[in-house]
Amino acid sequence: MRKVKYGVIGLGWFGEKHCEALSGIPTIELYALCTRTQSRLKALARTFKVKKTFTDYNAMLADPELEAVSVVTMYDQHAPPALAAIKAEKHVFLEKPMASTVADCRRIVNAANKSDKCFMVGHICRFNPRYAAAKQEIAAGKIGKIVSMYARRNIPAWVSEGVLPKIGPIIGDGVHDMDLLLWYSGAKPISAYAQTTDVRGLGHPDIGWTMFKFDSGATGVLENVWFLPDKTAFQIDERMEIIGTEGSVHIHEVHPNLSICDKDGWHCPDTTYWPELHGVRAGALREELAYFANCVIEGKKPTVITPEESLEAVRACLAAEKSAATGRIVKL
Repeated sequence: MRKVKYGVIGLGWFGEKHCEALSGIPTIELYALCTRTQSRLKALARTFKVKKTFTDYNAMLADPELEAVSVVTMYDQHAPPALAAIKAEKHVFLEKPMASTVADCRRIVNAANKSDKCFMVGHICRFNPRYAAAKQEIAAGKIGKIVSMYARRNIPAWVSEGVLPKIGPIIGDGVHDMDLLLWYSGAKPISAYAQTTDVRGLGHPDIGWTMFKFDSGATGVLENVWFLPDKTAFQIDERMEIIGTEGSVHIHEVHPNLSICDKDGWHCPDTTYWPELHGVRAGALREELAYFANCVIEGKKPTVITPEESLEAVRACLAAEKSAATGRIVKL
């Protein structure tokens, strides 16, 4: 069986999740790891039995046997390694959001489109079966013309405590749902109005609400609250409602699908994005990485999401953050 020699740049919490998912995909050989922290690098190399380790991604990318990489650094550090990997003629899977500025996104899009290698941004929700099924129904015309869209993606305060110093809820989580709204509607946002609430003073606001107007006439709302009570039974309260002229779509990706009560109370483990299944990291993360690897093996560019679509989701969310900062409607 053909295996893609694969590397991971960035070994934080989600970089480790990438390693777990990648190591369970038959068409991938987890070949190399890269992070600046030596202790972390050695620990994960032992865990995943990876011999090639680097503290400099440029040195890693110089390895001629390395074929593909996941870039899982913080989003404001995406552009340099992503551009370097494209230049080194590697296949690149870049975690969302694509980058922290529209200018950097455009640089990445231009470089990716000039390359003959595979490039894809990890908008994991497109590999969630419920969101994918909704897209299929909408594309088939089942609900008519979309007129209203609402998305909710909220997480407990303990989850966001270590994240808020680095990124805020609108771009950090709203970018998932913004991508879905663009995917479903095929429309372009023409204005954004957002308000935020800073509860803990951790660097970015804990709460963000945004209203978009689209060129189709539809209205869209994003709810991103990173301040659910710490005792919340689940790590994501995730819902979506798409209203059309002839019907509607409702998605509840939240606790009712599995609830467990023990001596500490109710808990609702993840069953969608990166659950463990028979000792292997599974779910939507594995599905999107397996899809990417298959594109590499077959020599075809990914079509589930394009670089341009990833850019537009960032552009809309950054406009919302600007609106929140200025208190004004921002035109796109």
